[in-house]
Amino acid sequence: MIDWKKVDTVLLDMDGTLLDLNFDNHFWKEFVPLKFAEKQGLSIQAAKLQLEPRFKSMEGKLEWYCLDYWSDVLELDIAGLKAEISGLISVLPHVTEFLGKVRRSPKKVYLVTNAHRDSLGLKMEKTCLQPFFDGIISSHDLGFPKEHAEFWRLLQQQIPFEKQTALLIDDSLTVLDSARQFGIAHLISVSKPDTRQPKKQITAYPAIEDFRELMEGL
Repeated sequence: MIDWKKVDTVLLDMDGTLLDLNFDNHFWKEFVPLKFAEKQGLSIQAAKLQLEPRFKSMEGKLEWYCLDYWSDVLELDIAGLKAEISGLISVLPHVTEFLGKVRRSPKKVYLVTNAHRDSLGLKMEKTCLQPFFDGIISSHDLGFPKEHAEFWRLLQQQIPFEKQTALLIDDSLTVLDSARQFGIAHLISVSKPDTRQPKKQITAYPAIEDFRELMEGL
């Protein structure tokens, strides 16, 4: 699937790529509506009907990933709520083994995420993955989400890499599209970002179900 001799920089998404997306799906689709319903005196169904279009309207924007934004508009402590159910945060199968192999290689490896710094800090604390990376970059530091072309230009200024020898692994097809337009040569998707959901059928990019598929030749 990948010729590792042609890659010297590995860019890795976090949620749905390294970490099980079940946590985020449960948080936004079930836990936040529950807490919003309690605060507003609504049924959970009514809360979901109010929240879903608000969430949808922000997809792909930096605000969608910003805990401060949602704390303000929903009048909820979003970071605190994430901490309440942080026991659900988990690393996807074979990720740690893969990261260990990359770390022992000459390649540079960076975590490149849209996650807000509060969420990022909580997840690194729970998973202990931080030592595997040469650097961790949040889109909030750069002012643009990964879906935006400007993100990649600013990222290249912060961590110089060659487009032709860079690999991005991300479960978001929109992010992969943005990276492809920027010129990143090697792009891989993830077909099972949420272990509790069926495998996705992906045709636009090569896709892995778990990281064992990438270890040969590494």
